[in-house]
Amino acid sequence: MSNSPRIAVVGAGLGGAATAALLLQEGFNVRVYEQAPGFSRLGAGIHVGPNVMKVLRRIGIEDEMNRQGSRPDFWYSRHWQTGDVLAQIPLGDYAVKHYGASYLTVHRGDFHELLIKALPSERLSFGKCLTKVEDRGDVVILSFADGTTEEADIVIGADGVNSRIREELLGVEPPKYAGYLAHRAVFPTPELKAGMLPFDACVKWWSDDRHMMVYFVTSKANELYYVTGVPVEKWDLNDRWLPSSKEEMRETFHGWHPTVQALVDATVEVTKWSLLERDPLPLWSRGRLVLLGDACHPMKPHMAQGAAMAIEDGAMLARCFKEVGVSNYADAFALYEANRAARASKVQRISHDNTWLRTNEDPSWCFGYDVFTEPLVSPSKAAA
Repeated sequence: MSNSPRIAVVGAGLGGAATAALLLQEGFNVRVYEQAPGFSRLGAGIHVGPNVMKVLRRIGIEDEMNRQGSRPDFWYSRHWQTGDVLAQIPLGDYAVKHYGASYLTVHRGDFHELLIKALPSERLSFGKCLTKVEDRGDVVILSFADGTTEEADIVIGADGVNSRIREELLGVEPPKYAGYLAHRAVFPTPELKAGMLPFDACVKWWSDDRHMMVYFVTSKANELYYVTGVPVEKWDLNDRWLPSSKEEMRETFHGWHPTVQALVDATVEVTKWSLLERDPLPLWSRGRLVLLGDACHPMKPHMAQGAAMAIEDGAMLARCFKEVGVSNYADAFALYEANRAARASKVQRISHDNTWLRTNEDPSWCFGYDVFTEPLVSPSKAAA
């Protein structure tokens, strides 16, 4: 491994960690650089669809994910006021049979911890905030805020919506504020009271202009998570997140169903986050640099597929390196973009429109996708 091309993954979030784990499995020489000082169990939930579980199977953490996460039998969409069912999408055993793997909802921190543990500690460096990247043609120099530098032959930018690698490729340009805030909270499951519906394992409450997505994040169903989408016309992008409160939540969801009111009342701590987007990028790579996930195609969370797209990106990139050889990185990058751009753009568009599963529809194109068996399209055909 020591004589093979050196691959640097910048960012050890879900996409970066999964990418590194898959590349290491293929025998590539990989190092991961993460700006955070260490791993922490960040308080948020996440959907992990069958399309992602197939990747986790390859990494070797599928079984543990199934043990830890909640496996809803259905995705429900409900009317904000009456609680009437707008859509009922089968998951549970149906997902395993028809899509090839479970559909889970889990705590993001628990998921992330499993991915971090899948990486050898000597391959992961924390406290590495990238300040400069120089592609010198024959090598890439990475400079970090702690004064250190590293060399790599290939650099993968998995460093999020404000990616430093994207800036090197396309210049400094802030992301777009999407016009919505997301409130997020994790808290113990409250008791049922008169007038309430039983807590669905996975449900999205819809009104005309806002929503609340609610689900369990543990297999014991003792911890609930909600995330909202609420229109707010203007927002200072310097404030990516701020504390919120029960009072703000009560005002924001005044008049909603008693089940939603119970969730607000049970809230222990809640934050609010600005939702950011970018237009589809004109390129995903140049020279020895390549992007994935939010660095490449950030999107609203309204399909619950943002992290999934990053993980699929990493799996496809590893597949392309194996297909054409890591030394032929330019060909690998072209093959990677040809086989990811259309799917990522479709998910980005539907996420923006916030229509996913509001009514009964067939999600097979999304959940049934297998990044390892999907026929590869050549760059020339993708461009046609």
